Amino acid sequence: MIKNKFFLLCCGLMLAFTSQAFAADKLVNGIDANFPPFAYIDKTGKPSGFDVEAMDWIAKEIGVEVTHQPIEWDGIITSLLTKKIDIIASGMSITEERAKKVDFSIPYWVIKQVMVTKSDSALTIDNLLKEKKTIGVQQGTSEAKWLKEEAAKQGWNFELRYYNSAPLAIEDVLNGRIDAAAMDDAPAKDAAGKKDVKIAGTFGMDDETFGYAVRKDDKELLAKVNAALEKLMASPEWDALVEKYELNK
Repeated sequence: MIKNKFFLLCCGLMLAFTSQAFAADKLVNGIDANFPPFAYIDKTGKPSGFDVEAMDWIAKEIGVEVTHQPIEWDGIITSLLTKKIDIIASGMSITEERAKKVDFSIPYWVIKQVMVTKSDSALTIDNLLKEKKTIGVQQGTSEAKWLKEEAAKQGWNFELRYYNSAPLAIEDVLNGRIDAAAMDDAPAKDAAGKKDVKIAGTFGMDDETFGYAVRKDDKELLAKVNAALEKLMASPEWDALVEKYELNK
């Protein structure tokens, strides 16, 4: 009787451990659900965007099922490290600080950081950085960190206002609550093509690259993702995705 109870206890512990372990046939991709054209929720309520479709292709290539889970950007790496998600494929810049916590795939896109203003605005980058202006930025981004640090070094006089997403900052540019929004050039181009805003220019940050992030102990997953991503980037499907989401416009 005691042996049977011990056996059942061991089985229970094994099942509990298995349920918490990474499922090799499934992946949960964490996305910023308001970062077009790389990731967003479409009009039907489904995750969409360049990275969503690219990750769908990669998942099929490596033989796993993928779901896309919207996560607040400021906490998305924490969600990865605590195993609420398995990968971040959602326009994440590869930075030295992030690379201390996660491993990145090969780079797949080069980006610039820009300021967005109203279409009829006469404000220049110098005006925005050196005068008493208000600049919106998505919290948890590399541009938010850079602007805060550089303002302290240079003695710039602007005020930073933080948002949960770049499109929310764009809305406040349009309604006059802030003077400009700082963001990656791809979502800025997307906004400029749809709303009454324009790109005022770059503001001094070095170009960055996007990569997909995984936990540091997921070496096998990273190798598979890299191999599939390389294959995708060399295929006509990649060119079709770039054209579909107008990333070269």
